Amino acid sequence: MTNNTVYPFFNRELSWLEFNTRVLEEAQDLKNPLFERLKFLAITASNLDEFFMVRVASLNDQIIAGYSKKDSAGLLPKEQLDRITLRVHELVSEKYNTYLRSLIPALKKEDIYFKRPKNLTDEQRNFVEKYFFNQIYPVLTPMVVDKSRPFPLILNKSLNIAILLRGNEDIEPVFATVQVPSVLDRFILLPCENDKKEFILLEDIIKIHMDMLFIGHEILDMACYRITRNADLSIDEDGAEDLLEEIEQSIKKRKWGNAVRLEYEKNTSQEIIDYILEESEAFEGGMYRIGGPLDLTFLMKFYNLKGYQDLKFENQIPLPSITVQNNDIFEAISERDIMLHHPFESFDTVVDFVRQAADDDNVLAIKQTLYRVSGNSPIISALAKAAENGKQVTVLVELKARFDEENNIIWAKQLEKAGCHVIYGLVGLKTHCKLLLVVRREEDKIKRYVHMGTGNYNDVTAKFYTDTAIMTCNPYIGADASAVFNMLSGFSQIQRLEKLDIAPVGLRKKIENLIKNEIRNAKEGFGGQIIFKMNSLVDESMIRLLYEASEAGVNIKLIIRGICCLVPEYPQVSENIEVKSIVGKLLEHSRIFYFYNAGQEKIFMSSADLMPRNLDRRVELLFPVEDECNKARVKNIINLYLSDTDKTRILHSTGVYSRVDKRGKEPLNVQDYFYDYIKNKIDNRFNFNEITEFKPRTYEE
Repeated sequence: MTNNTVYPFFNRELSWLEFNTRVLEEAQDLKNPLFERLKFLAITASNLDEFFMVRVASLNDQIIAGYSKKDSAGLLPKEQLDRITLRVHELVSEKYNTYLRSLIPALKKEDIYFKRPKNLTDEQRNFVEKYFFNQIYPVLTPMVVDKSRPFPLILNKSLNIAILLRGNEDIEPVFATVQVPSVLDRFILLPCENDKKEFILLEDIIKIHMDMLFIGHEILDMACYRITRNADLSIDEDGAEDLLEEIEQSIKKRKWGNAVRLEYEKNTSQEIIDYILEESEAFEGGMYRIGGPLDLTFLMKFYNLKGYQDLKFENQIPLPSITVQNNDIFEAISERDIMLHHPFESFDTVVDFVRQAADDDNVLAIKQTLYRVSGNSPIISALAKAAENGKQVTVLVELKARFDEENNIIWAKQLEKAGCHVIYGLVGLKTHCKLLLVVRREEDKIKRYVHMGTGNYNDVTAKFYTDTAIMTCNPYIGADASAVFNMLSGFSQIQRLEKLDIAPVGLRKKIENLIKNEIRNAKEGFGGQIIFKMNSLVDESMIRLLYEASEAGVNIKLIIRGICCLVPEYPQVSENIEVKSIVGKLLEHSRIFYFYNAGQEKIFMSSADLMPRNLDRRVELLFPVEDECNKARVKNIINLYLSDTDKTRILHSTGVYSRVDKRGKEPLNVQDYFYDYIKNKIDNRFNFNEITEFKPRTYEE
């Protein structure tokens, strides 16, 4: 192809919607336990909320600003928004069809019911009345709109009830609104006979008793509605004297951003809709009539009801590391590099590493980056204890981790109180790399131990995110890690790293050179193969380079869970590129990069996806897998992902994903396999270090 070749691209936003469709398919999959299907539906709803708050909001901002540049797929912002609106309407329809026609009937078969007010028994009506006056009524705040009381600013994502009223002296109907309190349970268990479980939604109880909030007025009409707002923070980092204070102020504004979506009940009258539109804000392409309960994210809490374990996936408790075979982690790392594969191997190994470092008299310093941590983080506790024990503890807490800013601010302040040196991120960049450095004195020498991972230091998400990590005392990696932390904590500029590559300095260039090397090798007859596993592939220049590699004969296999802007199977451009997506009970999160390299295989792991934000606007880390046993293990993992038949979808040039044709293939759910495989090795006291028989298919094969 020439430099003037017009390469094909999928639109980023439409590709994301197809990912959310794959999540919805898990809610539709009858092979999944019923409560897991409810959970997948809740995730679909939550994902769509964030999509509107960030991606659709950004497109709206571009349209308002008159931005007229086309994206890589050739679409203007307005064209993107029009296509998004069409696809989301289809997706919302599918979502509620799944809820009403599949999940609700399935719940009934398990004697679980959501009751409508008209179907309540006398006993239940009495219960609901008492519940309303004792639990709900004191919390409600009815707000009438008239000349003296303007239309209130509706809180982002809050569920509300719009009411049309008429008093004795009113000529025209009066509009009022009541927020359904988010501090109360969305679903309430009703008294019922036998072993049945019957629930009623909170908004239905409020509707039944709405006349008690407007005594002396006639209720003409009422309906639930919900507004989604722009929640992408705009932070003036250069002009902010105190980044912490600036972000704290920006978080408060998130609740009141510009409206981007209006959802309302199917039976909502046009009069109510017109009133909301007239008195609040316009919703450009963002109005959705909902044929069921608004905001299905409540199903996530419903999933957590006790007593229904038989309707959920079998509980798979993360297993001990199969490569850490003694209690002294420093000794284990000194013997050889340790690879971890979460959640199949427990995150406790990482927590124990920090805890041991905190209590070890020979440890002098601990340095760590934190992007997202849990609500009660053992990592934070261990770092605080290390500081209290007199160790030099430096922690970079990324305050700009979207939707975790408030949580991170709390932890940052707690670490400071414990005596840690806390860095509040870098101006203009998000620090997304996962890096932990422990400096230890051993026999009058300084030795550095390093943990590098693809996932966050979060003990909660580590139980259902698949991630990989390397723990090493390689002196070159240790020196590189020190250089990275010096850059993060001061004004030091990285001149040269021996083993690691970081963004936005050299990571992009490193991957580009590795791809170009495969192109050269293919053209010279040595064969070429690339296998990438990541969350998203968006970067235009990287995609163009992969197209060039395909044209040169390089065999390319991509395992991409989410967004993929690359078009596979395109004649004369990407005929050598295969794209697969795995969506299952665990969130695929690891990033692995394999290069055949004429038989001298190179394997890397990274915190980065191939997206402009990761490569150009974040501090990211790319690190090599050099231990031969670990390389064999990663190749085994890659091959198994490529062989999955249960949760894999294959992307076609049309943008459509299809299931794997299982004919002639051995059934394989790769996520279940990994857990069973590791459990088997532990049960049989098998030494994983001896596994070397796995290797990827070569270019010639």
